[in-house]
Amino acid sequence: MTKSDDAILELLAEAGIAIPPTAIAFNIENVSRPTVDRRLPNLEAVGLVKRFDEPQGYTEITEKGKLYLAGDLDEDDLPEP
Repeated sequence: MTKSDDAILELLAEAGIAIPPTAIAFNIENVSRPTVDRRLPNLEAVGLVKRFDEPQGYTEITEKGKLYLAGDLDEDDLPEP
């Protein structure tokens, strides 16, 4: 997990809705769109976010992601992406 991962998860949790990668990058200081595009598949692979095909790329935080942010799920408990 990276600082960018935490920032992405925090934004998604605050938003409470599915949002596109462009909006994620726009709303997080010092996190570029390429970084968001690179990190979202990893976050999805470990079950912290859910990505939608339609509309393309929209992403929302999962309950597992919320547990991670709350400190109720340790990084060591996550599978390898």
